[in-house]
Amino acid sequence: MSEGENTPIGDVTNALLLEHLKAIQATLARHGEELREIRERLSTLEMQYANLSRRVDRMDERITRIELRLGLVDG
Repeated sequence: MSEGENTPIGDVTNALLLEHLKAIQATLARHGEELREIRERLSTLEMQYANLSRRVDRMDERITRIELRLGLVDG
C-alpha cells in the first residue's frame, strides 16, 4: 500500500480525484453528443451542396444550349 492510502488525507484525495474524474467523464460525454450533432449537420449540408451543384450544372447545360440555338456562341 502506498503512503497516505488509509489516512483521512488519502480518503479526501481519492474522493476529490473521483469527483474530478466523474466531471471529466460527463464533459467527454457531452462533447461526444455535440460531435455527433455536428456530424449530422455537416452530412445534411454536404447533401444540400451536392443537390445545388447538380442543379447549377443542369442550368449551365441549358444556358449553353440556349446560347447555341440563338447563335450567341460558336458551337
